[in-house]
Amino acid sequence: MWLNVVLLVAVLLVLALVIAGGAVRWRVGSERIRRALEAGRVPVGPARHHARDVEDLPAPVRRYFQLVLAEGQPIVAAARIKQVGQFNRGTVRAQWNRFDAEQCVVTQRPGFDWDARIVMAPGLSVRVHDAYVNGEGLLHAAMSGLITLAEVRGGADVAQGELMRFLAEAAWYPTALLPSQGVHWEAIDDVSARATLCDGPSRVSLVFEFDADGLVCGARACSRQRMVAGGFVPTPWRGRFWNYAVRDGMRIPLEGEVAWERPDGLWPYWRGRITDIVYDVAR
Repeated sequence: MWLNVVLLVAVLLVLALVIAGGAVRWRVGSERIRRALEAGRVPVGPARHHARDVEDLPAPVRRYFQLVLAEGQPIVAAARIKQVGQFNRGTVRAQWNRFDAEQCVVTQRPGFDWDARIVMAPGLSVRVHDAYVNGEGLLHAAMSGLITLAEVRGGADVAQGELMRFLAEAAWYPTALLPSQGVHWEAIDDVSARATLCDGPSRVSLVFEFDADGLVCGARACSRQRMVAGGFVPTPWRGRFWNYAVRDGMRIPLEGEVAWERPDGLWPYWRGRITDIVYDVAR
């Protein structure tokens, strides 16, 4: 009886030490990524948005900026975003698990780090870094922050996929979508336009869609690299946005969903809500 109790306590103690060690290791890695992200920042200019700067843009894009940005709006240089939501880790059938995350973004040069905790069971979680830092893409997932489940990094396709994510999520920091910040807009029709962003050798384009109110309601790409069985498969990809609110003078969507357009149908894999967002603006 007492021996069983002692063994159980010992197992629980070892488990607690492993989880604590994983948390420390993950925090050290996170700090390293954030330092690299900060080191890659360059000065942002101009410091403020003016309506005259978007007069020549396609009509739906011009209307969007008129709705979400005020005259003289400070340009976002960085943002810290807290999120909660669900992540679908299934590939054959949906397996949704709740997550919480903190995302750090810098707008020049473009970069971000999504540091998430996906809860698998009570006391058991997978930690994830999904990042774009100084032109390099990174995806790292580890059980309890200790046992690596997946790790991919590099330029080319990995970097392009992450830069595409940065561009799509710029609806959360909308001054980053301005031409003055490097985005080139092309007309498509009254409710959509194509945005292109370059960073080093990476060049990505997304079609942004605008709703009846003139706000961005989605962004899509005909091809983004999807990880399948350790490799990558080009797959159509899209995101949706809704529930707009004003934050620091800008109208941004607080909720969204991201999905792959697989041959067997739409496969959502991320649904989230912003709980807090703090901006650092150009001075």
